Amino acid sequence: MDINQARTFLEVASCGSFIMAAERMHVTQTAVSARIRSLEQQLGRQLFVRNKAGARLTSAGERFMRHAATMVQVWERARHQVALPPGRDDAVSIGCELSLWQPLLGDWLIRMSRDCPEIALRAEVDSPARLLDAVHDGSLDLAVLYNPPQRPGLASELLAEEKLVMVTTRADGQMHADTYVYVDWGPSFAANHQAAYPELSSPPVSISLGPLALVYLLEVGGASYFRIGSAQPYLDAGLLYRVRDAPEFSHSAYAVYAAQRDNTTLDRARACLREVAERIK
Repeated sequence: MDINQARTFLEVASCGSFIMAAERMHVTQTAVSARIRSLEQQLGRQLFVRNKAGARLTSAGERFMRHAATMVQVWERARHQVALPPGRDDAVSIGCELSLWQPLLGDWLIRMSRDCPEIALRAEVDSPARLLDAVHDGSLDLAVLYNPPQRPGLASELLAEEKLVMVTTRADGQMHADTYVYVDWGPSFAANHQAAYPELSSPPVSISLGPLALVYLLEVGGASYFRIGSAQPYLDAGLLYRVRDAPEFSHSAYAVYAAQRDNTTLDRARACLREVAERIK
């Protein structure tokens, strides 16, 4: 089998659809079907049950999951090792959500460069879904995400516990629906927010990026949810105020990596992440 067959198998298993897997891999559905068919012929087992609802793993497919993930991760690791720049003994790659690059990712890069000069570094900023896919297929060693969903074969390690709190520019600490700004803090926040504030399901302003929403709120006024760490300086300065009796929501940062990986360099990278996260709490 070739590595593309293993990648395709993992993609179909992840999204439960040959059509969606083809779209995500930027190939035709025919190519996806052909790869899975060839893989099933080589293994002598049916890996998916196909139906109108999509595709689900057979018992043989479930058993093959761990092996497919390991094969892809080993291949990616080998590819990165072969391409090491001169003077470097190993490499580590990390990804994070946009709102996490400063200071966590920035401090991690500086610390790793200083303490581990023999390790080549690669950092990416992307969406949570794409980062999870990259860790799953081995093209990233680890990712730093807020409240990541559980995925087979991936482990999550808590780095920093943080809260989302509602703040307002009004000195009386009141929130008014007509000036509320919804910030997209991910699926977990969306579900909790909907349960707590069903009347705010269609806010007048929605923004997908926290720092941009903060700039807007400070200039235009209103109320919104922000990480307590980013809001605290403005609370201390009297520019923002906590909304009275508003619920708080968990918004913790985790390091996500392949559960099967046993690698000294990855262990050092994770230890550095923990130290940086502890220092910036």
